[in-house]
Amino acid sequence: MIIDGHCHAGKGDGLNGPWDTSAPLGAYLQRAARAGIDRTVIFAPFHSDYRAANRQVAALVARLPARLYGFAFVDPSRDRGRVDAMLSEAVVEHGFVGVKVHRHDGRITREVCEAARRRALPVLYDVMGEVHVVELLATEYPDVAFIIPHLGSFADDWRAQLGLVDVLARHPNVYTDTAGVRRFDMLEQAVRRGGAGKIIFGSDGPWLHPGVELAKVRALRLAPDKQRLVLGENLLRLIRRARRAAVTHAVTPASEPTRTAHPDNEITNHCRRRPHGVS
Repeated sequence: MIIDGHCHAGKGDGLNGPWDTSAPLGAYLQRAARAGIDRTVIFAPFHSDYRAANRQVAALVARLPARLYGFAFVDPSRDRGRVDAMLSEAVVEHGFVGVKVHRHDGRITREVCEAARRRALPVLYDVMGEVHVVELLATEYPDVAFIIPHLGSFADDWRAQLGLVDVLARHPNVYTDTAGVRRFDMLEQAVRRGGAGKIIFGSDGPWLHPGVELAKVRALRLAPDKQRLVLGENLLRLIRRARRAAVTHAVTPASEPTRTAHPDNEITNHCRRRPHGVS
């Protein structure tokens, strides 16, 4: 099974750029299916109200539950004091299996880390080059899995990426994803020093082509067992941990999906077809 661990979906409420305006899934799902990608982790684009944005994502997941996993997006600053309640809704009502935080909104907080830890949720935190904080996160919360996307910098800051490789190699609870990593030698170094068990395939869809991003992983020419780790098994291990915790604490997805208006009509035709690679 190939899983794309990094894709935005739904509507933002800004008009500054695609990142806070719209992340339609229609073309992405077709591209992913052609590339042989079986499942995808989705979360909202930037939004001023992540509770509402997460509900949009939940509606998408409810339409394609065998194809999509949901991560809850939270703003450490604006959602202060209600992060635990937001994650409770995300896990109990929507069946979400992870948390997304972005430095653009605010620096990650103990509130976020502790709410994620209570539910064994992996935290996908875009540090925007501030990789020094990952050392603190890894040591303060050794039982929380932190996924640092873009090898630490979507802006192609090789210094930040080199710094993250060092942290990746030293801390068992730090992972990275391949989304948008342009320096192939840096990606090779991350695999060599951190190990294939610490790398997660991601595309940063729908804006980056999942087939192109997948080709980078294949170009690493990893042994089959190591390639399986990167392409899906690493992420599945983290998701299963979250689901086991949900069962242990009697936190299970609602039996009926939330009846919200579907935010992305472009996937309607795809929903009528059997999802690629799902038995």
